[in-house]
Order: sequence, then structure tokens, then C-alpha cells
Amino acid sequence: MISIGVVGAGQFAAQFATLFKIHPDVSAVLVTDLLPERATELVDREGLDGTVADFEALLASDVDAIALFTQRWTHGPLVVQALRAGKHVYSAVPMAISQEEISAIIDAVRETGLTYMMGETSHYNPATVFARKKVAEGAFGRIFYAEGDYVHDMDLGFYSAYQYSGGAEWKKTASYPPMLYPTHSVGGVLGAIPGHAVSVSCIGVRDDRNDGVFDKEISQFDNDFSNASALFELDNGGVMRINEMRRVGYPSQIRESRFRYFGTEASFEQLATVSVWQDKHEVFDISDQIETKPTMSLDDPSLANVAPELREAFVSGYAEVHDVDRLPEVYHGVPSGHEGSHHFLVDDFVRAVVDRTLPPVNAWVAARYTLPGIIAHQSALQGGARLEIPDFGDAPASADASNTLDRKAS
Repeated sequence: MISIGVVGAGQFAAQFATLFKIHPDVSAVLVTDLLPERATELVDREGLDGTVADFEALLASDVDAIALFTQRWTHGPLVVQALRAGKHVYSAVPMAISQEEISAIIDAVRETGLTYMMGETSHYNPATVFARKKVAEGAFGRIFYAEGDYVHDMDLGFYSAYQYSGGAEWKKTASYPPMLYPTHSVGGVLGAIPGHAVSVSCIGVRDDRNDGVFDKEISQFDNDFSNASALFELDNGGVMRINEMRRVGYPSQIRESRFRYFGTEASFEQLATVSVWQDKHEVFDISDQIETKPTMSLDDPSLANVAPELREAFVSGYAEVHDVDRLPEVYHGVPSGHEGSHHFLVDDFVRAVVDRTLPPVNAWVAARYTLPGIIAHQSALQGGARLEIPDFGDAPASADASNTLDRKAS
């Protein structure tokens, strides 16, 4: 049994805190937040085990692990601090916002021997799971080209989300560069295709809404790109194209991440509501295999602080392709989120800590999901210059890694 301290009591933290609390191998869940009233409200509403004054107090406590749900640009240093304090770490995405921060996390994981996992939802996106199984079967032949799109328009919930987390100065942070949040797109490609990106050329689209968001004069990140498109070379000689879009006429409340994989023998394509598997002779509509359906009302009181356009991401159930049998029985019937991924992510982390195995999205995998976007943003700032992408290598071989690999293939 392990105990977990949740850092940040924002919108998604609540759902994950509940899933940690009911996991059969978790003994207690504590919460801290910069706004103490949010931590107290979460503990009271979900029946958790108490609040802690601040992050430092949580690190000084006897909790075994930290689950980090702070602002997306803060993760790197907080992860290292927690690891160095002797805590296992589950971190929301992205892993970090610089190569140096990623390197520091990997060094800390290697030196402490503790578990680090990034909670990348696209790893269990039904499309990724479907493609991963087809790759394992050899059905694609050689995949030479793949696409990952994270298409989430600011008008569909992001304005209110940034206002909720950023307060009066929210416009400074709402300009967060799209390619520094790449894992929902990159993770769905590289979560299915073995390998990693080795170079990139990226074009950023400068915003013209003129509403104070994506305005370099206001932006904390000196950023005015609202959309960005990147073309990556993979180590296997293939190509990966990634889109990160925040101004786009697309129903992101229906599906915010979508993927395409083209192989020499077959291909898979996904649109907002239709997905097809096709070979050289036939097209098969497999939409029913990867469709998820809400498990609770979008008007549930627990979603009161969530914009209506974002609520679909909080309530989805499983898809036919999900290996539900591997999950704790207590999770069945409990709302998941992000197309059914949340249950798998929480179970991955708890199992890795308890069993001392590598989680599927471990530090080395997380680096390959995150660093390509960081270098892509640098390329966009240089007018699309092709830049090399460093690689931190594979996770160290482990005697008990086979259990983890079995879960990854599921």
C-alpha cells in the first residue's frame, strides 16, 4: 500500500484524486494547493484524507508519492524537488518545458531509483491502442508516415480554464506556446510506433485575434503563435507530422486528439466522428471499436467549475479496444476521462510503485513525447529551420520490466 499527496486541486486533479483514493493499493490521499480553500473543498467533496499546508510540507511528510497537477510550465523543477526528497512522482503533462529540465528529471530518476511517470492520456487513446495492436500484429507493414493532431480551439473551454487557473493575470499564461504542450499529439503517434524523432522543421502561425491572448506584449512566454505545424524525421527513416492548434474550426469537445498512420500494407485514419482501417483493397469503418460514451451526466455537480465545452473530457468511459480486465474491479462503472485513459494511467503508476516496475510512460518515454515539441518551437522561432532533436535513449533494462511491457502492449 502507498500514500499519495496531490499537488494542485484544480479541475482535473479532482478526478485523479478520486481514482487514487479508491485504488486497492492506495492507503491515503492528501491534498495541497496554493489556494487552501480549493484543497479543503476537494477533500470534503471526495472523502479524501486531509490537507497539507504547502508543497514543502508535503515533501517533509511521510507520503510515498506525489501526484503533480500544477500549471503546465511548472512541472520540471517540482518533479526534481520531489524525487530528491524521496518521493515517487506522477506528473501531469508536459514533462517539462526545456531540454535542461528533462535532463534533470532523468538524472534524478536514475540516481534515486524512484518511479517517475507522465500521465499522457494519448497513450491510452483508443486510436493509439488500436494502432499499437495492429503494429504488434505486423498488419501495417512498415509505417513510413503518421500524423498526430491536438486540435483544441481556445473558444471551446480554454478561455475559462485559463481564467480559473490564472486569476486576474490569466492572459499572460493563456499564451502558452502550442508546441510546448505536444504530448497529446506526439504521444499518440510514438505510443503506437516504436522509435523517436531525430529532427524537425516547424512553422508557427502568428495570432491575429487581437484580444490580448497570444500577444507578445502581454505573454509570459513572449509568444504570439496560436497554431503550429511540424514535420519530424524519425529514427526509423519514417516521417511524423504534428499539428498543435488553438484557433481552429473543429469540434474539439467531440475529439481533441486524432491520428493517422500509413503503412506499406495498410493504414488507419481518424476524423472527428469516423475512423477507418483500410488495406490495398477495402475500407473498414471501425468507429464502433474506438468510440467511448459518457459515464455520467455533463450536468453533474462535480463539474460545476468546468466549462461545458470541456466536460466530455471528464466523463468518458471505455472503448471496445481497451483491456478493461487488467484494471481493478472497483474502477468499473466509475467515470474516467480523456477517452477512457484515466483509469489506466492511475493503475499504471500505482502498479509501478508497488511492484517496482517501469511504467509505460516512464521518464525516457516521456522525454520522447515532450522534447520534440520543445525543439519544434525553437524551429518555429527560427522560421522553420531544421533542427536536430537530442535523445536520452531507452529506459534502463530491468529484470522485472516484462510486466510493464505486457501492460504497454495491452
